[in-house]
Amino acid sequence: MFKYTLDNKRYHTLNYFLRNKFNSKVFKVPIDAHMSCPNKVHGNGCIYCSFNSKANIINSDESIKEQFINNIKILEKKWPNSLYIPYFQAGTNTYAPLNKLKELFESLLNEDKVVGLSIATRPDSISDEVIDYLEDLNKRTFLTVELGLQSSNDKTLEFIKRGHNVQTFINCVKKLKQRNIFVVVHIINGLPYETKEDMLNTIKLLNDLDIDGIKIHMLYISKDTELARIYEEKPFHILTKEEYIDIVVSQLELLNEKVVIERITGDPVKEELITPDWLLKKFCVLNDIDKEMVKRNTYQGIKVKDRRI
Repeated sequence: MFKYTLDNKRYHTLNYFLRNKFNSKVFKVPIDAHMSCPNKVHGNGCIYCSFNSKANIINSDESIKEQFINNIKILEKKWPNSLYIPYFQAGTNTYAPLNKLKELFESLLNEDKVVGLSIATRPDSISDEVIDYLEDLNKRTFLTVELGLQSSNDKTLEFIKRGHNVQTFINCVKKLKQRNIFVVVHIINGLPYETKEDMLNTIKLLNDLDIDGIKIHMLYISKDTELARIYEEKPFHILTKEEYIDIVVSQLELLNEKVVIERITGDPVKEELITPDWLLKKFCVLNDIDKEMVKRNTYQGIKVKDRRI
């Protein structure tokens, strides 16, 4: 059995990492702090983003404390002894004045059974002043900073109107790692016109940067997005389930075994989804990834030449 899992997975599971660190069941509790995104403020956002998507809104009618309390009430019915990490998920959660950020983050830090904070943001939206504060925060709790990269190919980032280049991402990761902050990176497989080699090169870059965790998403096309308009006018190839599984397993083989896998597929909103339909069957995708790893007799961090056939 792979040494970084508790449930026969062949990759480093988040459940294993958190249980091993805190000796308890730990949940990341999603929080919507009503944050904006500079890429939307100064432009139209990434081409796959929808301004009104349900995927981007957790509960905009509640305060962050109300969101947190209501969420853990549900979790505690089944896991009464669990611990929690508030996850500032929606928007760019360092895109605000420092005093505002302190108000948001500190307000949940001292809640009962909170053992950390997770902050999702962009690599072009963290000032040195904010990094100084995050360093201080990291000394007081288990801090995770999640950065969107999506691809290590600058041409792809330009095409999807990401609003930053790869070097900006690299510089940000290095600054965070210098402060010993736990860094999780988001990538997207299947971006328009990318090859399997492009997607594997993204993993190679992340290995070089010594990141701590990763979230792997599959590109999907949602209604009312620029990507949907592009696809309608000039359809491009969308990965099949089999292609996606092959790429993910190949990425896992390359990825350093110590990197925590926090996500390994996408979560589209059914009512908003145009394609691919197979992504709606999340557990089938997860099971098929497991089956492919068994078939190849491979594990995270095991190169092709190291496999035992």
